[in-house]
Amino acid sequence: MARAEFWVAAVLGLMVVVSAIAVVHTKYLTRVHFAQLQDLRAQRDAIDVEWNRLRLEEAALSTHSRIERIVREQLGMFSPRPGDVLLLEETGHGQP
Repeated sequence: MARAEFWVAAVLGLMVVVSAIAVVHTKYLTRVHFAQLQDLRAQRDAIDVEWNRLRLEEAALSTHSRIERIVREQLGMFSPRPGDVLLLEETGHGQP
């Protein structure tokens, strides 16, 4: 009977050791995944900051007054005077 008790105790002891190793490994994986999560959150925050900066830059670059100034200065365009505008009426040609 002592031999059977020895094997039961040995198996139970081995199971305790295996369980302890599994707990340690699980805690390690939890820490690794948490560190990855923190890195991803930091990346997300940096991307959010960049996105907000780009939205502000787009708003500043697309203002009507800025576009008009660039059109006048760089392209030499201007708004036509009321007398320079001709309205054409449709004659119906080319209609099916």
